Order: sequence, then C-alpha cells, then structure tokens
Amino acid sequence: MTTVLNGTRQIWSGDYQAGPGYGALDERDGYWDFTDAIPVLFITLDRLEAGGPHAAVWWRCGHRQWETLPDALDNPADRRAWEVRGKVRRVRYDEELAQREREWAVEKERWAWKRPEPDPVPEVCERCGRPVTGPVGEDDTEFAPPEDGRHCSTCRSDMRQYPTLRSTLFGRRPRSK
Repeated sequence: MTTVLNGTRQIWSGDYQAGPGYGALDERDGYWDFTDAIPVLFITLDRLEAGGPHAAVWWRCGHRQWETLPDALDNPADRRAWEVRGKVRRVRYDEELAQREREWAVEKERWAWKRPEPDPVPEVCERCGRPVTGPVGEDDTEFAPPEDGRHCSTCRSDMRQYPTLRSTLFGRRPRSK
C-alpha cells in the first residue's frame, strides 16, 4: 500500500487553491481542488470479511484513516467545505462590523453635545399672581418696561417707579444684560 501510495501521489492528490479571507490577514483560507484527481482506494480481505462493504473498511490515499465507502469517495477539504467556512467567516465579520458600528453609535451619542433646555417661563407673575403677558391692547403695557418673563406689566412698572431697599441704601446701578 505504501509503495502504491507514494508512486501515485500525482494521480490522487489535488491542487491547493488559496482564497481570500475576511477580517484579519491571518484568516486566509483555501481548498483542495480534486477536479483532475482520481481517488485511489484500498481494502483488505480481513477487514471486508469482518465488517462487510458498508463498514469503515476503505482506505483512500490522502485521507489517513479507514472510512466507509461514501466518506472515502467524498472530498472533505474541497471547494464546498471552503464555501461553508467562508459563509461562517462572512457572518462573523458582519457581526463584528455591526458590533463596532453599535459601539461607535453609543460613543457618538455619549460625546454628542446637547443643547440645554431653557428654563420654563412662568405663566403667572411671581409678585402678584396675575398673567405675565396680558391681552393685546391693555393700557398699562404701553408704559411698562420690557417683559422679563417673571412679572406682569403692572409689577414691572411698580418695580421701576418704587426703589428697592438695596437701591435706596447703595444707590441705583445700571443693569447689565
């Protein structure tokens, strides 16, 4: 068997075809092309009598083990197996890419600048409880200072006319905006 195995190597061995990989460069893969190869099988009478033709009694050159006839005739490292491995690698690569994109989106969301929400404007005057903005055409709005969002027009006029304790003690200072 060994003499036949070594003498017929070019007949039963396939040609290795390297294929592209996915992801890292060290994931390159390939397959054995057995298109022009002829499978060379051995069987011994002792094994055939002991197990019959359907048992693992066949030895194919290049497989290195006793197999059943369908397994001995099959090429486990051929293009079909390579394509299955390629599908698994593509799925894994797509999952890794999706995971990186999710992580990037979370990081981007974490670092995104969010405009602070403005403080809610009270709808009633802090001083008297009346509405801050009165109906259009109300008489006292003509002479009131501009709206500050906290006081009604009457209270704004009163605060401008009557000095506060602070302004009485320390003098009137111009307001900064």
